[in-house]
Amino acid sequence: MSWDSYNLSLYQINTCDIVQDSRNRWYACLTVKDCPKQLCGTGSLGIDLGLKDGATTSKGGKLTIKQILKYAKELAIAQRADKKKRVQAIHAKIKNTRQDLIHKFTTQLVKDNALIVVGDIKTTQFNNKKGKLAKSVCDAGWFELKQQLTYKCKNAGCRCEIVNEKYTTQTCSCCGDMSSIPKGRAGLGIREWTCAKCGTWHDRDINASRNILVVGLDCLVEGTPER
Repeated sequence: MSWDSYNLSLYQINTCDIVQDSRNRWYACLTVKDCPKQLCGTGSLGIDLGLKDGATTSKGGKLTIKQILKYAKELAIAQRADKKKRVQAIHAKIKNTRQDLIHKFTTQLVKDNALIVVGDIKTTQFNNKKGKLAKSVCDAGWFELKQQLTYKCKNAGCRCEIVNEKYTTQTCSCCGDMSSIPKGRAGLGIREWTCAKCGTWHDRDINASRNILVVGLDCLVEGTPER
């Protein structure tokens, strides 16, 4: 009796490659001819990509990346001691943990929604910057999240739109006022604010994701192509 924990019996195997990772562990990488069709949900959702949280949805859900930060101290110690194998092992843990968190997050989003709208911020915008900001972008895993959403949405029949997120963080999602939100680099640390015009209290990232969803819905009504 065998235990098929990955449900491989649902797939028709096409090819199999044996690979070795940085920790000298071996894996079988399979390609399949047809992927079992999954059904998407019926809701609609906006996603704001961020640094404090990898992603925040218009319904308040957050992709929390703090789990990978626990490895930072271990990594620094191993690097100072020049323990190359240990450094490789910790990097592999960080990568695997990040991918697992994103997989669980994106899978649930597709199960619940028929439309997912993501802001068009790109990791390349930060590639030439040094220090904590560039490291935070890497830790957030924006590219991996968008890549997973793209193929999972395609397989499940869920529509995924990438839209221009300009002004989405500066606009009240309730009344459209733009005078209240903290602006500039100094304002990045202010995560909550109240609209001076309508009095609505906002979580900065949830507010942005709600505006991103509105932009996506407007694009669909106007027939604007995906960016």
